[in-house]
Amino acid sequence: MQIRDVRTIPIECPLPRPVFDANYIMATKPALLVEVETDAGLVGLGEAAHFGGPLASTKAVIEGELRAHLVGEDPREVERLWEQMHQRAYKHARGGVLIAAMSGIDIALWDLRGKMAGMPLWRLLGGYRRRVPAYATGGFYAEGKGIPELAAEMEGYCRHGFRAVKMKVGRNSEIEGSPLRAMAHRGVCEVSLAEDLARARAVRETIGPEVRLMVDVNGAWDVPTAVKMGRAMEPLDVYWYEEPVCPDDVRGSAEVAEKVAIPVAGYETCTYGRVGFRDYIAARAIHFVQPDVAWAGGLTESLKIAHLAQAWNLPLAPHIHGSAVAVAAAVHLLGAVPNASMAEMVFPAHPLMAELVKEPLVVDGTGHIELSERPGLGIELDPHVVAKYRVDK
Repeated sequence: MQIRDVRTIPIECPLPRPVFDANYIMATKPALLVEVETDAGLVGLGEAAHFGGPLASTKAVIEGELRAHLVGEDPREVERLWEQMHQRAYKHARGGVLIAAMSGIDIALWDLRGKMAGMPLWRLLGGYRRRVPAYATGGFYAEGKGIPELAAEMEGYCRHGFRAVKMKVGRNSEIEGSPLRAMAHRGVCEVSLAEDLARARAVRETIGPEVRLMVDVNGAWDVPTAVKMGRAMEPLDVYWYEEPVCPDDVRGSAEVAEKVAIPVAGYETCTYGRVGFRDYIAARAIHFVQPDVAWAGGLTESLKIAHLAQAWNLPLAPHIHGSAVAVAAAVHLLGAVPNASMAEMVFPAHPLMAELVKEPLVVDGTGHIELSERPGLGIELDPHVVAKYRVDK
């Protein structure tokens, strides 16, 4: 069996209204799908991250560079193909867009392996559990969205059955070195540190003591601010403190972890796979280990990160941000390993999650996702929805 083609499908849908995290505006939901086709007619499906740049950049790396390394190769040799892609690009790209591009291809290769084996990936990768707990990720900033609206949003997640919720903080450009100072939408939806604390307190009061609350800074604070704010949030019983400082500041994250009682989670923006996470873990800079399957090297690399975390007795809580394809890949990984934590889920699902595939993964009324026995990722694209949102027509 040989690989006959590697191709991409760029798609994008508008969001009902723009939302903001500590640094960025999100007015649409884009995704870059990847298909790997064999000479036997089988097609594997993946998704490559594009965060921080246009879909066209990752698309160009996949189709203009990596495709040439793969056509004619045996798709079953996933480890060798990962190394082949990585080593041949080693001197001009050791992370970022290259690893994101490789991730989409790697997920598609694993989808193929599952289809060839007739097994779902959660079983093929390890087979630890079929039901995966999920948390609702939200709490973004938006124009006209104050504390009452934020509290109502979080209450809605709990009513659906979620037993854990996550909210954003950190949109404060007055902080020294704030990344927001370089962003086009600086000044929009900004709050003070005191207001961020009030937002977090209101959410805890609304959801009650039995629901887990996570707080995500998106790397926007310096170490003194992260320590001060972390200590101020300790009475709120925050379950994890996500990306409190710049992802490049491993020592700074370790200092926050040492001085704040809340466990530190991170860092999704670490795109050099197991090597980068090795450094975070060895420095004791994180407790919850958060690779993004579509960004950190695909399932091949994320499985190694999961096992590395397991060796340090640390839980895996992957960042999940994309279409139904990336969601499926990450949830299958969580179903495969014993140190899995929770799946990050957008709720209500946007169209690229709810409509893109014929049988998307859904969160039930108990806050869990049930994985199926369908082979591979267990999903199939809906061609009508793909055509509706495709942006390279």
